[in-house]
Amino acid sequence: MKQAPVLNDREKQRMLQHLQRTSYAARNRCMLQLSWLAGMRVGEIAALNVGDVVAPNGAIRAEIQLTADQMKGDQSRTVLVNSYMKNELDLYINVIRKQLDPKRPLIASKTGKRFSANGLCQRFLQLYDEAGLDKVTSHSGRRTFITGLAHKGVNVRVLAALAGHRNIATTQRYIELNDHVLRAAVELV
Repeated sequence: MKQAPVLNDREKQRMLQHLQRTSYAARNRCMLQLSWLAGMRVGEIAALNVGDVVAPNGAIRAEIQLTADQMKGDQSRTVLVNSYMKNELDLYINVIRKQLDPKRPLIASKTGKRFSANGLCQRFLQLYDEAGLDKVTSHSGRRTFITGLAHKGVNVRVLAALAGHRNIATTQRYIELNDHVLRAAVELV
């Protein structure tokens, strides 16, 4: 089975530069960062409401509580929001400040409607393609998140919990290995 490619820093930078030139740049940046920095699935991103990320006092939540109906499968999960993602969400919330109804979709189409998971997947593909990253998919951000943490030495059980996987074998399939990582590993001996 062919896996979605993992993005390197240069490709992520290229994408962020491209997003500045797109319509709905703040929305597009936020949805990609939810994938890259929080490891969220495209269907989870599509299912988010403003109230899932913004507390009643207006602060960005440190945790996103996903219900079973927002998730793949039948379980709920908690997505931890790191400081970089909090900043990204804060920037985006400032752009949509007039539309902060907690039940409103966080990532909305140009008509204000919720994207379907497939619709958002197509939007990801379009944005990556426009940036010249033609083999990259909506799942690449999630693989990039998991692989990046694995290469920094995060334990696979921790990665599985962060990814919302029940089985670490699933998580292990996400981690991309390359010569650089293997050579760095043998130097640890």
